[in-house]
Amino acid sequence: MKSFKKNITKVGVLLILLTACNKPTNAQLFEETTAYDVLQRTLGQEHASKFVLKFEESDALDTYEISVKDNKAIITGNSAIALTRGAYDYLRNAAHSIISWSGNRINIPSQLPKYEKKVSTPFKYRYYLNTVTHGYTTPYWDWRRWEKEIDWMAMHGMNMPLIAGAHEAILLRTFKKLGLTDKEALDYFSGPAHFPWNRMGNIGSWDGPPPSSFFDKQIELAHKMQDRMESLGMHPIIHAFAGFVPKAIERLYPNEELRELGWGGFNEKVQILSPKSELFTKIGKLYIEEWEKEFGKGEFYLADSFNEMDVPLSDDPEVAKQELADYGEIVYKPIAEANPDAVWVMQGWTFPYHRDKDGKLFWTPERLQAMMSKIPDDKLLILDMANEYNALFWKIDYSWEMYKGFFGKQWIYSFIPNMGGKVPLNGVLDFYATAPKEALAYKDKGNLVGFGFAPEGIENNEIIYELLSDWGWRDTSIDLDTWIEDYCLARYGSYPNEIKEAYKLLRKTALGTFTDHPRFKYQFRPGSAHPSVHKSEDFKKAVKLFLSANESIKQSNLYTYDAIELGAQYIGLKIDNLLTKAEIEKDKNIKYKTYQEAIDLMLKLDRLLASHPNHKLESWVALARGFGDTDVEKNYYESNAKRLNTTWGGGVNEYAARTWNGLIGAYYAQRWQLWLDAQKENKTFEILEWEENWIKSDYKNSVKPFSNPIHVIEEIIAKRQ
Repeated sequence: MKSFKKNITKVGVLLILLTACNKPTNAQLFEETTAYDVLQRTLGQEHASKFVLKFEESDALDTYEISVKDNKAIITGNSAIALTRGAYDYLRNAAHSIISWSGNRINIPSQLPKYEKKVSTPFKYRYYLNTVTHGYTTPYWDWRRWEKEIDWMAMHGMNMPLIAGAHEAILLRTFKKLGLTDKEALDYFSGPAHFPWNRMGNIGSWDGPPPSSFFDKQIELAHKMQDRMESLGMHPIIHAFAGFVPKAIERLYPNEELRELGWGGFNEKVQILSPKSELFTKIGKLYIEEWEKEFGKGEFYLADSFNEMDVPLSDDPEVAKQELADYGEIVYKPIAEANPDAVWVMQGWTFPYHRDKDGKLFWTPERLQAMMSKIPDDKLLILDMANEYNALFWKIDYSWEMYKGFFGKQWIYSFIPNMGGKVPLNGVLDFYATAPKEALAYKDKGNLVGFGFAPEGIENNEIIYELLSDWGWRDTSIDLDTWIEDYCLARYGSYPNEIKEAYKLLRKTALGTFTDHPRFKYQFRPGSAHPSVHKSEDFKKAVKLFLSANESIKQSNLYTYDAIELGAQYIGLKIDNLLTKAEIEKDKNIKYKTYQEAIDLMLKLDRLLASHPNHKLESWVALARGFGDTDVEKNYYESNAKRLNTTWGGGVNEYAARTWNGLIGAYYAQRWQLWLDAQKENKTFEILEWEENWIKSDYKNSVKPFSNPIHVIEEIIAKRQ
């Protein structure tokens, strides 16, 4: 293990030497120390010292055992991730502590509670992240933020993250090795926040290319990530070549057959090589070789050639089957030639999602089986990403049923709990608590090797991710009544009756309904709204109950943050109600007054969210600007980051729709205000021009948080509007 020496800390070595019964082997020392390092970074040395980690090698799936002796929590496990997950099990369920994106609550008493438990996961892999998470959340993360996230993964027991892996930097090298000029190669790439869709061939050079220095920084960051994940025994999924090439490739290969694909309302088409192309294999193999020359041997390579896009096929069904088989073979072939041990990974989202021009499912079982037919069973892994969509939104059979356990290929059961990083509470907790049991019990489940979740954006809906991470370590349904009580004790430090009753109502309302894209009316341009955030009287009751617990648990920052989120959702519904009333009002004076009330309330909401650690445009912009070396570069990265969260491009406007401080006040409210002012004066508001100017202007936060945000929320809720 190349990271062994640099991961052995003095503290970790001392701990292991003092606590091991026998002289530790190198493997023991390595696993125990890397796991202990996670505890130190996450908890601090004082709290980490309460744990003794013992690695015991075995061929079983990840297993840990917990006991308490001599006022130490003894965690025994057969991998570094089993050790960190075991420590977190003790933290959350015995010490009522939690590690979350909005903050940690560590509550380890001086006298440790007794707690004994042995857990073995039924899943070889616990999968995490989505290709587009690296647009909607992580595109400009630095190493400090990534280190924190990798530690979060380790503590929650996740061992298979889907990462970017410096894909663009390696692809740039590959294109230049073919003979493309720097400009020809660079012009292929979109802006960094849009890279995920560039990787999947959905878009071309939209909002790109970035400065060439970005690619060097991508390599440097990827090394740190790869080294840390390797030290923890993780199995990262990285991107491979999926067949998409720059238009300029025709200069070098004038006889090459290029097929055009389109997506999302973009005028620019993307070129994909023919499945019979020798160049496809050449580039794909060269890419793997370049990646492994830089980072070492890869294990899992992701390549999606037709995400949400029509496959160019013959009208003859038999010929079409052969073409699909050729496409599958041509994507896998360069991976196999460069690294025979590697596994090709495909995202399964598009299989139940994509419809043909007649509205019928494009990926019929016959077509999907044909596409997979030339790939060895153990060399293909399907990420069956969206089980809640099948069951709750599309209301169709699960993919693992429809495709008969994916015809013997390896597959991972997963969810997509979030689209675009939207903040409103959304998802059916009771479904998440029970649904995976169906797949585990399915008689024809085939080679089910993992469980996971693939959110498009994270740092939201934290209760869902905490629940789902538990599912990676069990094979029985979760008793939500007990689980929510334990969750609240860990997150807030208490579980008063008001909170208990609030969660009962939330399970029936915002956390009992699944909406594809929960967005507010105020987040859209005037006259183009499609509001979809859950609203009901029971939800409003739940929010009021939750807020009424303030006096009993007001010392909890995490309670305050959750109260702000719930309050923001309630206030967003009030704003939408005002906008709707204004739209239908005939009296212009009343109409304009009502619109102004809505805008004023947006500004209050904006200020409320300034107290939340996650929901701030300022943080998003600071990370993006951090990638720049000059003002020109910083401004470009900021504009690219803001574009993704607003106009996006093509026909994808307002997809991400974040309820963020800064975005609400400086963008949504300002857009409504300028539109309203123009209406009053019977003038035209050039809204598209204004949006573009806003995207390209520097954002400066000038909003001061309220000193008592919960009190402000209660005042707003109490006011009739």
